Amino acid sequence: MIFRYHPETDMLYIELARGISAESEEVAPGIVLDFDQKNRVIGIEIEDASKVVDLSRLEVSALPIADLIVSRAASAGR
Repeated sequence: MIFRYHPETDMLYIELARGISAESEEVAPGIVLDFDQKNRVIGIEIEDASKVVDLSRLEVSALPIADLIVSRAASAGR
């Protein structure tokens, strides 16, 4: 699972599984689910994310995580 935040558009994308989106559906205002060809949810897009979720905090609890990777986007001009 990968969380990607795009500050220029204030959009948070949560990639649940790798795959190609075959269909998308807005399930609530500003919340879009991406589905693969087998109709499985592979991603969640949250528009205006900073107004909906606290982006300063991420808590993970009771998940069987084998690898935890934390990275930051490269600063412009580097």
